[in-house]
Amino acid sequence: MVIGDIRELLDAECLWDHDHLNTKVDGAFGCDLMSDCLAFVDERIVLLTGLTNPQVIRTAEMLDINAIVFVRGKIPPQEVIDMAKDMGIALLATKHTLYTSCGILYSNGLKGISIGGME
Repeated sequence: MVIGDIRELLDAECLWDHDHLNTKVDGAFGCDLMSDCLAFVDERIVLLTGLTNPQVIRTAEMLDINAIVFVRGKIPPQEVIDMAKDMGIALLATKHTLYTSCGILYSNGLKGISIGGME
């Protein structure tokens, strides 16, 4: 699935980086604990989260995550958007909850990451 498909499925606003809407992602991971991302993410994924602080961008950079979807209508501060621009990370925002957003993506073929054989 490409980032543009995610944008359409979640009726999301592109906060910046319309140029990367054709970038492919292999899966999705939804969480608000960046320590969970660091522990479990090891593939090219889109991160769905309700956190809007700079730590989200730093975590995404460390894990080579190329897209973040902010859920529940949250919009990060300009400082966070600027960090994402500097690091080449696409940002989307949707009004859906984390649970609903993940469900929409999963039901349209975007799988979650595998943790101990579970998906």
